[in-house]
Amino acid sequence: MLLRMQIFFALSILGMVCDAARPVRSLSRAVSRKGPADASKFDRNIEELIERIHDLSNENHNVDANARGGISADEILEDPNVRTGGTVLEGIDVSAYYGVLGKVFAMYRPLIEDGFIENLPKTFVCILSGRTDCGLEAELTKTVSLELGKPLLSLLSSVKSQTCTRSSTSSEPSLFQRSYLRVDDSTVEQFSAFQEIMTALSRLSLSDKVMSAWTGLIDMTFPAIVTHGSEFILTFLQTPMDYVKIALQFGIAMPALDQNEQCQQGDLKQLLMWGIRHNVSWSFGDSILDMFLAPESTLCSYPGPDCQSLPTVSFSRTLKAVEDNPTALLRCDHDNLARFNDTLCADIITVGLQSSSTLSTFCNALSILNPTEVEQVWSNTCHVIQALLLPILEDRSDCSGDIPAPPPPGPRVSRSLSLSQLLCNYGNWTNASDVDAGLVTLCSENDRQEFILAVCSNIQLMQALMNNNPNNSWLWNFCVNSSDGYMVSQFCRYQTWTAETVDPTMVAVCWDQDKERLMILLCQNLDLFTVVFSHVDNNWLQLNCTEAPTQPDINSLVAASCQYSEWQNVMEITIEMISMCIQNDDKGFVLEVCANATFLNELLHNSATVWVGEYCTVSLNSTPTNPPVVFSIPDWCNYDKWSKVLVDPSMVELCWRHDQMSFNKNVCCNMPLFEKLTLEPQNEWLMSVCVDKDTKDILSQVCQYSDWNKPIIVDMTDLALCAELDSLNFTQKVCTNTTVLQNLLANPDNTWLLAYCANHTGPGSGGGQGGGLLGFKPVEQCQYHSWAAALPDTSLLNLCWDYDQANFVSSICTNTGLLSLLTKEPYSLWVGTLCTTYTNYTKGNSQGKTNSTSTDSQPCLVRDIVRRLNWTCSADFSPACQPGSSQTQALQLLLRCGVKVLQHRLEGLLTTHMASVVDQATSVTVVLLVALEESQMMSLRVTENIRFNVLKSVVLYLEKETNFDNKRVLLQCFGKVLTSLMQTGRHGNSDGFFLIKEYFRIPLANLRAVLSAVDITTVRQILQYFSRNQGTLQFTDDYLGTMVSVLFQTHLVRDGSLFPELVPLLALVNPADIQSLPPLQTNLIVRNTINSNIRSLSVEQRRAFGRWYSRALSSLNMTAGGPSFIRDTGNLIVYLPFHSFQHLSPAQLLAGMDVLLMNTLSHLQQQFVAESLIRTFRNLTVEQFRRLGNLTCLSDPKDLQVYRNTEAFSVIQDNIRACVAQGLRGPSDMISSLFLNGSELQSPGSLSAGRVLQLASFLPWLGVDFLQKLSQSQLSPALTALVSVPFTPAQASVIVDKVSLNNSLALPGQLQKLGSLVSGVKVETLWNLPSDILLSSLPDIALHTPGLNPSQANTITTKLWDSPEVTGWLDKVEPLLPSTPLLSVLTRASLLLANRTLAGRQAWNTQQAKTLFKEAVKTMPNLSTETFLALGSIARGVSCTALRQLFRDKPTFSSMRSVLAFMNKQSVPLHSSLKKCIIEELYYFDFFSELLGEFGAQIALALPVSTIKKFPADMMDTLRKIIVKDSHHFLLLPSTKQDILVDKMVQRLGMYTGEFTEDEFRSLGIMATYVVDEVFVQVVRSFFVESLEFLREFCYNSSKRDIVAQILQEPGTFGPVQNWTPETLNQVDRFLFFLPKETLQQIPQALMTPGRIERLFLSQHRWESGAVGALCIQGRDQVEQTQLFERQQFVLQNFLGFLKVGQVKPPALMPTCEKLHATQPSAWSTDSLTGMSPAAFSCSLELFGQDPFFSSYQQKLLLQKTKEIYGAARSFSSSVITQLGRIASQLSVAELSVIRLSELSTISALGAVSTWSSRQLAVLSSSVLNSTQLGPSQLDSSTLVAMGHILCGIKDSDMRSLNAVEFSKAVLWLGGLRLSCSEEQQQALAGLLSHSLAFGPISSWGPEVFIEVGALSAGLPDMAMSSLVKEQIEGLTPLAVSLIRADKFAVVFDPAQISMFSYEQAKAVTEAQRLLLSPVQLTAMSMVLTVWDDKPVDFRGRSPGLALCPSPLCHLLGLLMVLLVSAL
Repeated sequence: MLLRMQIFFALSILGMVCDAARPVRSLSRAVSRKGPADASKFDRNIEELIERIHDLSNENHNVDANARGGISADEILEDPNVRTGGTVLEGIDVSAYYGVLGKVFAMYRPLIEDGFIENLPKTFVCILSGRTDCGLEAELTKTVSLELGKPLLSLLSSVKSQTCTRSSTSSEPSLFQRSYLRVDDSTVEQFSAFQEIMTALSRLSLSDKVMSAWTGLIDMTFPAIVTHGSEFILTFLQTPMDYVKIALQFGIAMPALDQNEQCQQGDLKQLLMWGIRHNVSWSFGDSILDMFLAPESTLCSYPGPDCQSLPTVSFSRTLKAVEDNPTALLRCDHDNLARFNDTLCADIITVGLQSSSTLSTFCNALSILNPTEVEQVWSNTCHVIQALLLPILEDRSDCSGDIPAPPPPGPRVSRSLSLSQLLCNYGNWTNASDVDAGLVTLCSENDRQEFILAVCSNIQLMQALMNNNPNNSWLWNFCVNSSDGYMVSQFCRYQTWTAETVDPTMVAVCWDQDKERLMILLCQNLDLFTVVFSHVDNNWLQLNCTEAPTQPDINSLVAASCQYSEWQNVMEITIEMISMCIQNDDKGFVLEVCANATFLNELLHNSATVWVGEYCTVSLNSTPTNPPVVFSIPDWCNYDKWSKVLVDPSMVELCWRHDQMSFNKNVCCNMPLFEKLTLEPQNEWLMSVCVDKDTKDILSQVCQYSDWNKPIIVDMTDLALCAELDSLNFTQKVCTNTTVLQNLLANPDNTWLLAYCANHTGPGSGGGQGGGLLGFKPVEQCQYHSWAAALPDTSLLNLCWDYDQANFVSSICTNTGLLSLLTKEPYSLWVGTLCTTYTNYTKGNSQGKTNSTSTDSQPCLVRDIVRRLNWTCSADFSPACQPGSSQTQALQLLLRCGVKVLQHRLEGLLTTHMASVVDQATSVTVVLLVALEESQMMSLRVTENIRFNVLKSVVLYLEKETNFDNKRVLLQCFGKVLTSLMQTGRHGNSDGFFLIKEYFRIPLANLRAVLSAVDITTVRQILQYFSRNQGTLQFTDDYLGTMVSVLFQTHLVRDGSLFPELVPLLALVNPADIQSLPPLQTNLIVRNTINSNIRSLSVEQRRAFGRWYSRALSSLNMTAGGPSFIRDTGNLIVYLPFHSFQHLSPAQLLAGMDVLLMNTLSHLQQQFVAESLIRTFRNLTVEQFRRLGNLTCLSDPKDLQVYRNTEAFSVIQDNIRACVAQGLRGPSDMISSLFLNGSELQSPGSLSAGRVLQLASFLPWLGVDFLQKLSQSQLSPALTALVSVPFTPAQASVIVDKVSLNNSLALPGQLQKLGSLVSGVKVETLWNLPSDILLSSLPDIALHTPGLNPSQANTITTKLWDSPEVTGWLDKVEPLLPSTPLLSVLTRASLLLANRTLAGRQAWNTQQAKTLFKEAVKTMPNLSTETFLALGSIARGVSCTALRQLFRDKPTFSSMRSVLAFMNKQSVPLHSSLKKCIIEELYYFDFFSELLGEFGAQIALALPVSTIKKFPADMMDTLRKIIVKDSHHFLLLPSTKQDILVDKMVQRLGMYTGEFTEDEFRSLGIMATYVVDEVFVQVVRSFFVESLEFLREFCYNSSKRDIVAQILQEPGTFGPVQNWTPETLNQVDRFLFFLPKETLQQIPQALMTPGRIERLFLSQHRWESGAVGALCIQGRDQVEQTQLFERQQFVLQNFLGFLKVGQVKPPALMPTCEKLHATQPSAWSTDSLTGMSPAAFSCSLELFGQDPFFSSYQQKLLLQKTKEIYGAARSFSSSVITQLGRIASQLSVAELSVIRLSELSTISALGAVSTWSSRQLAVLSSSVLNSTQLGPSQLDSSTLVAMGHILCGIKDSDMRSLNAVEFSKAVLWLGGLRLSCSEEQQQALAGLLSHSLAFGPISSWGPEVFIEVGALSAGLPDMAMSSLVKEQIEGLTPLAVSLIRADKFAVVFDPAQISMFSYEQAKAVTEAQRLLLSPVQLTAMSMVLTVWDDKPVDFRGRSPGLALCPSPLCHLLGLLMVLLVSAL
């Protein structure tokens, strides 16, 4: 019989499939026959069986017609016999059906025996797919099944109709169960019977023994039952579950990453299916119980005896909702089915997963189908399911009691209706007594929006619903929570209240929502008081009308009430709100309300607010008020006067808030003033803020009160520290701030704050029942009875526990329902623990006692039955135990407890496999429920019930999963649904935080793709987590940079409100990303956020924000902004591009000066502001000039003259003086007119000491002669100012000589007092000073620039290192270690290493480090990475051999990285040989590409270009970042390598074509101007114009200068120079020198004033002295430098009129000392220089001597002028000779023989000149020996260093008699000079170095000696030089290579040795040397020079005589190579 039933249902279902599939595809019904002879009895039986089936299913219908024509599912349902129910089923002959089934079974028996059942799935698949080749059995099955479908549907329809009854005709309102759950009287009778059974069970008297026996029996039999039952369940559960799983996998396509690494966001059911597929352990057992057997919570806000619990309402909908939902599971037109390989079938077939035979057959059948056929199978199967579900789920008219009229003819329409049409027809609710409470609940939950509009907005209806049925009292809270302020606006209209209309519940709502206003009105309005208290139920109100009214916080009220953006509903806006906003925020009201015509018109519809229209009319036509007065810190906070006057405490606090830095300095550090102020009690707070620096620093870092406003976790120790050491601020900012306090109390460990704040907030803050902390009143706020409807937040929960424990315990711990709700939330789990402890305690104390009031004494059937059965159940029985509670609820509780007990017993009995199957079945069930809920076919709150379990399972999966690809899909494709699950509950949870943490563990390579796809809600969660934990999170800059880039480029564009949450990441945003910001310029929140944080950003980021903001500005709206425009805009205004900034008017600049000066103005902006203000306003005040500060120096001197003889003039002078002291020079006219134009300067000796002090900054411009005329009494008082002035050594010498006349420098502290004047101390004086004086002065000397000259440094180091105690002075002598001779270190190497830690901290130079390393490794045979790094700076001297062994001993990535990191941290540059060794050793490691990022710029730039050009794009980008981060080393490269390196980089990074964009330019950093000209000329012009000031800082070669000049003249930039304006010249600045001479001549003469010309020269000087400019000039050859100088010279001489023929030069054009300092002496004409007055010429003499661009002829003229002033050379003083500099080279031999060279400073000045002839050198050397009266052997190292180039004047015979030791100590400086010594002299000097007392034999020299001796190694003998090995060659300096005689070079170096040269050494080879090289040597040389080519050549063993060129062509190519190399 069972098999027959199975066949029947299978065939019936198949019949419905075929029938439903007919409209889609016509299936052949013909049965294939073998012929007429084959018509057997079997066929006749089939026909007979079909006829019989037709007779049974159609009775009175035409069987043949209907059966042959086919009837669809819809037609079946349209059949009135089917829809009305009852008639079909009643007329069916059941025995006939059994007869039919018997015949079917008999017919199919042969097929069954042949495996029909096993092949049935295959048959089904074939038929469902629409194929026609399915075989005979399939055709027969299909034919029979078509006729069995209709009876089954009829049966289902009949069964459904039998469950429905007509509605009662009684006039009494029906129960909800009867009306909506179809529970009729018979069902109610069944419930009554159930109650009687439970009552009998509860009263059944069973002894303990019987119960014990029963329990034992269960314990004994249950395991066996479970074992056998589980096998049975497993057999019948596994296969159906697999079928369902496969169906779900097909129907629910899981999102996956596409080729672009993007994916669609998956929903919850897709997440669940993905988890099932990827072995996520879903656990939904408890969730399913909560869905079906959830304990029902009361719907009342204030439960009581009259409030009855209602059952949870579930409802169903029609299948129409499924069809309307494109993502619904049960849609039959799926076109996005999952792939076969993504289903369980793929695992069964490919992996061989164990399964049933039918399932395997099914999967094999599916595997051979194409996608179209699979979709057909799905579609047909879907129609079957719809046909089955439709009769069950469709709302039937026969269940409503009335038979509807038949539909009109025409096309059929959907029979489904919306919820509002079916049930929630609010128009029929006129009689509230007829509306069932359950229906009200249903509509509020499922038709929320319409419900709010129809019920909450209808006061009469809502009151009627609540008055007629107490179960509707929850409506109050529902409507209150539906909209902020809505209930207040609707019901709290106190003027309309009367004793008849006011309701107690209405009073309660208004008291809760509008307490302050109601209390005030009750106290002030007697009529209202009478109306309210006329009702006895309102007596609970407690008024306090005796308290004095407190002054309200207007700012807070305005901020809370006047939020115009939230004024959407006019009904919520009260008259009081409008009045308050008009009175206190009139400007905002006018802009936001009056200007909004739509909203204003809505307001005017209310008669009570008509007057607002008149107010707006008047306000919009009135003029704006003046801006408020700006608080001036200098005026109010004049601390100097505070000690003499009485200071108001409010002023003290004001200055502390706005001027903390100065306040600390002038108040906190001024003890008398501090003590005076703290005598005032109101100033006691100063004691906490004026703490010591260390404590203050700690408090400022720890006590971040502003951050505590956010819900973050604050460390307990930090709280305790702030409360103890910063109690005043802590009390004010924590205890009195409810928000902060509540956030902190979220952590239960911080409850001590309650007691602390109660003790520190003054009297009256204490608790009790009436009041509490911060006005906390438990009686009012701890409304426990309302917590069942809305759980409290964590702060209220904590406060009620701490201040109302008795009521808390009695109301919560005894209320199991409420306690259950609280313990489900993570933030309130602790309540369960506390209540458990309390309950155990009270039980122990109450043993033997009875409690008459206990709820347990109440009779409760369910609870009694559970106790009788001895079940342990934690469910809350109180809802089911209340009077009138439903029996359904009791049954649910009983079942829930039974399942829980059963589940506990099953846990240990189920096998692993069975448990797995059950879990899978549960998961599949949940997926189905989610799909049905999404399809709106049921409402079990599935999502809410499984939320926590889903999150928990995902967290566990992420913890265990190691494959990031899986994690990525989860985070990227399901981020939105996971975030929504986190947000579903009332509060966040730890699982949610863990999920957010996963986004911070994404690998950098995947970060952009994943973050780009996440939902905006997830982004907010990520940002909140980052903000709270950024102190503990550790990420690389690249990681955070990528994160913020995604946020800016993707998410901020979608939602601009996200911007304030990005503040923690703003510092990492790329300027290019800032440019991608959406147009949010008018968003006040965004603008304020930027303004608040912009000063913490880099300059590039600030400028980027400025460029972004400028898009919304034009010159017109800037001008129209009024004087307050700058203040209104804020800090952003400063960073606008200059083309926008220059439109600011002088009035705006003056009004916004505070904003401008608070920010960093560019030099161009400073000049614009200064010129605009000082030129426009002639009455600026003292205070305004004081605030302008250094900007005064950028104004026109003529404009400053206006203020002469005014009070402001002294401030102007102070400002200019400060500029000069800071090195900010102005035009010479400004200095001369304001300071140096007095006649008093003609008599320096008459100046007072005070006047000298005022002139201190300008004394260098007055020259040596002026200083010599000053006395000690004039200079000594000004010494403190003079020590910081940059005097030249000659000037400093004069001052030192004068001030040290009476104060010996040998006294302690005297040398330190000299500051920068130490450069003027004579060498002779230094030599005579004690070592301790020198030692103590070294730290101070090292701080000043220029510091010591070589002779002075050598003197000090020699003196100190000659002491045996020097090994203990290393920390003190470190400043001069670079100047310490190697010989001094060499002789003490072992002693220095006695304390390796101390030695490893010193900044040794390369040769010293190599010496010490050699000594160190003698005692370290096995050098490990750890011991190597422990050597500190000594390790930098490692040899390549040792380093190679170190790498090979431990070839790990971490080891290499640690070594590289160590090398990059060294303060001394690495030697080229060391860098080359590192690269060669690391290049062949597999992880070389990973190590590249660790190289640092210094090592990375040593990579051969041949290696770099092979880099892929990612490695090239890494190299780019390295160089941009540290560009100093790039500028040190040879120009050829710079150009080639950048060219290769640009090509690889794809910048070679198209525009040269701003992003590309900025990404290259300093390399941007080294691109080829074809790329550079394509620079975007808008970027060029906006960034001129930025571009001026770069280095440009001659071709780039020409391109810049061309761009400047283009129409799109500034156009022809004839049209340029002063503003244009200000922007062009030093780029003017790039213009050709013919173009320069076209600039209008009026623009090029002397002041402007001087500013141009000053700008160029400023750039040349900068970090980039200095290295740029150093890398350019002499030709380029001369070209640029000639342009400068032309600008000056052309526009000053020197080039105009025949024009007599006016005196004004004669150069002065000030003008020469501002420009350049050689730029002036020689006639003008020689025509200077003697005083002007003498003060400029030192400038002339240092200028490198004077020709020999000009130097002769200048020397002649010098002789005219100072007399013949014989009479030149030492100071004059020192100042002559290069001019001295024009002295004749006779004159040189008579000059006095008695001082080493004079010798040093002449020794620095390199242009002496050999005769002059001989005379000078003789003069030195004669003047010093020393023989050659007596010359010490200091004298030898001072002689410099003069050394080559000593005869070679005399050179050999020099002291070898002294010479070796001087070689450190001498080796760096290009000495013009002869070959014999060079050999003589080399012989001194190889002395045994010096460096010993040459063969023993290591690279350190070659580095030390430098150029002097060029004099080594031929044999010695030809024997040099690789390490020795590496020590040769490029200068030494270039000085080797050409013929000698060709002989001593063979090709193998030349191939060992570094690029720098090969580049130094001169043309003369190259011409004498053989072809092989040239090839070796070219291999070194052309490092970008790969030419592996082996030179070992080859000689020049080897025939390498077999043909003349080879010789020709060799010659071409020589020419090419020479061209480089």
